[in-house]
Amino acid sequence: MSEDLKASYLADLQTVTTLQELAQLKAKYLGKKGVVTLQLKTLGALSAEERPHAGKRINELKEAIESLSEAKEVELTHQELAKRLASESIDITLPGKTTGIGRAHPISTVLNEIIDIFVRLGFSVEEGPEVELDHYNFEALNIPKDHPARDMQDTFYVSDDVVLRTHTSPVQVRVMERQKPPLRFIAPGKVYRCDADVSHTPMFHQVEGLVVDTHITFSNLKGVLVSFVHQMFGPQVPVRFRPSFFPFTEPSAEIDIGCILCDAKGCRVCKGSGWLEVMGAGMVNPKVLEFGGIDPELYTGFAFGMGVERITMLKYRIDDIRLLFENDLRFLRQF
Repeated sequence: MSEDLKASYLADLQTVTTLQELAQLKAKYLGKKGVVTLQLKTLGALSAEERPHAGKRINELKEAIESLSEAKEVELTHQELAKRLASESIDITLPGKTTGIGRAHPISTVLNEIIDIFVRLGFSVEEGPEVELDHYNFEALNIPKDHPARDMQDTFYVSDDVVLRTHTSPVQVRVMERQKPPLRFIAPGKVYRCDADVSHTPMFHQVEGLVVDTHITFSNLKGVLVSFVHQMFGPQVPVRFRPSFFPFTEPSAEIDIGCILCDAKGCRVCKGSGWLEVMGAGMVNPKVLEFGGIDPELYTGFAFGMGVERITMLKYRIDDIRLLFENDLRFLRQF
């Protein structure tokens, strides 16, 4: 009987072509309800003399089936591996897959460059809250309630007395309150205004600066800002100061540079004037010094402010501010 079962197994084994079929065949003979397992269960019906001899033959059959199955499994495994290697061959002429390397956003690049320039000029860096009290954002900067200058800045109000800061100038007052002159620092950061078009966004970045000491004059202001412009845009770029108005400075000025797109000859961007506005500045209003706890009879100072996005657009000749915030990799990879 054992020889017949072994011959039957060998015949079935010749038809096996996959590991799954081999597992099914092994279960047919050695499983809980397999042929060999059933033979073992019949040993109890045999006499004491017949049982050892029959048990030995069945165990030899079981060991032979297990040995043949293991050999067949090795053979089929090698065959399947060979098929996979043939079908999954690697084309070494294809370009490899690479992981993209991150880089600084153009706004971050220009902001860091602005900070580096002023640090080299002897300025420290100060920061302040983006959610600001009306007192620091307006009143302490000589812009009381109902003052017409508030119309110049479309403000996001959190409550009657709390706003999203419209400029980083509140940092100037906060620093004056806690530090005594001489002061020489810049305040970079995000600011918010209700405005959105090709040249404005509701959130943008500013860098404002303040210098307070004895004997500070407009000449000091001019020297610092001309030096900044030449380091940022090049020594060949002309600079001019144009009278203007800001409630927190007096006298005040707009700073223009020769249009870098047309070499100050006149184009569509500069509207034929040959000049582009880059920042505002002026001597600190005595009332602002008083709000900061500084005696205007002893000290004078100057302040300035610029939009980082505007500097970025001029430096890289970008004509739509929205490109800086759309996160289009085709655009950002150019920088």
